[in-house]
Amino acid sequence: MITQLSDSVRYIGCDDFDLDLFEGQYALPEGMTYNSYLILDGKVAVMDAVDASKADEWLYKLEDALEGRLPDYLVVHHMEPDHSGAILRAMDKYPAMKLVLTAQALKMLRQFFENADIDGRTLVVGDGDKLELGSHKLTFLTAPMVHWPEVMVSYDEFDSTLYSADAFGKFGAIGKCGFFGSDDDDWACEARRYYFNIVGKFGAQVQALLRKVKPFEVKRIFPLHGPLLKENLDYYLELYDTWSSYAAETKGVAIAYTSVYGHTREAVEMLAAELEKRGVKVALSDLARCDMAEAVEDAFRYDRIVLATTTYNGGIFPFMHTFIEHLVGLGFRNKCVAFIENGSWAPAATRNMKAMLEPCANMTYAAAGVKIMSALNGESRGQIVALADELSNNQ
Repeated sequence: MITQLSDSVRYIGCDDFDLDLFEGQYALPEGMTYNSYLILDGKVAVMDAVDASKADEWLYKLEDALEGRLPDYLVVHHMEPDHSGAILRAMDKYPAMKLVLTAQALKMLRQFFENADIDGRTLVVGDGDKLELGSHKLTFLTAPMVHWPEVMVSYDEFDSTLYSADAFGKFGAIGKCGFFGSDDDDWACEARRYYFNIVGKFGAQVQALLRKVKPFEVKRIFPLHGPLLKENLDYYLELYDTWSSYAAETKGVAIAYTSVYGHTREAVEMLAAELEKRGVKVALSDLARCDMAEAVEDAFRYDRIVLATTTYNGGIFPFMHTFIEHLVGLGFRNKCVAFIENGSWAPAATRNMKAMLEPCANMTYAAAGVKIMSALNGESRGQIVALADELSNNQ
């Protein structure tokens, strides 16, 4: 489907319902979309390609949308294969078309496509450079590490549109989530999971991009994944500011746990009930069974977190170990953390979890903790109540 976004801008992106894991690890229950746009002006610019698996569909849409014209430029905001996979097919079809990209993207292009004949067919741009198409004038803003080093975004002053690359992207195909986003939880949920798991480590770089964009009047945001954004833009911009500054979005407690025989699960369920009685919002994740990317999302979203696991081979249970590795690798910080450990002999889980979190900045730790020796008893139940009291007083 080709969608006319204005008199001179067309949407030519493609949905993907065949891909089960994004980047080889993130579940896609609602599919994924690869967004691409066409600007028809005095000069014609294609705004990004798509994944190689959708090249035929995309090229058909592009030819149809061109209405007999030929593209002058293909703007490459991001060289990740889900956006660059069809570039060579487009260059073969339109030999006069030039690629507009950063110097780092050009280097990556040669890495991905060793034998590509691109001599004389590239226009390298940098921060603040402009490309005039006619009425439409693109200003390029480099966005390194949002989320690859070669990334740039572009601002079209004619219709106040920000072509935002992977920023403001979201899991889910447009055919499932709708063409235009709204300010409800449906957008935020999958956009949050996308942001923290893919871009989350690079909050400082996202902040830098937000500062670059701030002087421009932005009325529409066209990302490379997910719905297009044209209303309530302050909502999306404020969320990105919150996420990238590592501030808590929601007051509440994320509880992430593993349980071998059910006793640790019993403990966290009791804690969750005690917290909810005190009016605290709780998100509970069984790390062995949930989508770990959603558990990561909740860990960043809430201002407090409880980690509960079993001592295992002198360390901690593997799913918890992997979870904490994800958090540390993504720049986890600014949280209040509490621990629940279980061990029939020589419990060491709390010590090991806290040691793993040492690289994280600005962390505070609850004074109360819970130690379970095999199964809950009167003492450990009392510790859970004390922990609930402390966490609820930290609101």
